Amino acid sequence: MTQTLPATRPEVFEAMTDGSELARWWGPHGFSTHRVDLDLRPGGSYLIEMQPPEGEAFRLSGEFLQVEPPARLVYTFRWDPPDPDDRETVVTVSLEERGAQTRVELRQGEFTTEERRALHEGGWTDSFERLREMLGGSLR
Repeated sequence: MTQTLPATRPEVFEAMTDGSELARWWGPHGFSTHRVDLDLRPGGSYLIEMQPPEGEAFRLSGEFLQVEPPARLVYTFRWDPPDPDDRETVVTVSLEERGAQTRVELRQGEFTTEERRALHEGGWTDSFERLREMLGGSLR
């Protein structure tokens, strides 16, 4: 997935790595994020607790594999508790500055089913829309 965001690379990196900023845009439309714990270093862990509009909150967690401010993040991603079709995946986020904008490339995988891939793609699409709104722009 590739997105262009209306902010500089350091601003986008901060929005992705500062817990209070991340809580403002993380998750699909209608979700809220009440808890973000980040130990932003290789080998450090993270935990995000999301609340859907209806139903119980759930968590995702993982470990940072690479942290290269403001250009790159690589981390594991796992649901807690996992769906029977889930397995731990690896997310790679690369940021490329383009003047006052930033091109973000996100890769995640591998997934066990097409349904799980589509679920993540939808979540990331909504999250990027929320991040774009937070950063004050409408670029795609």
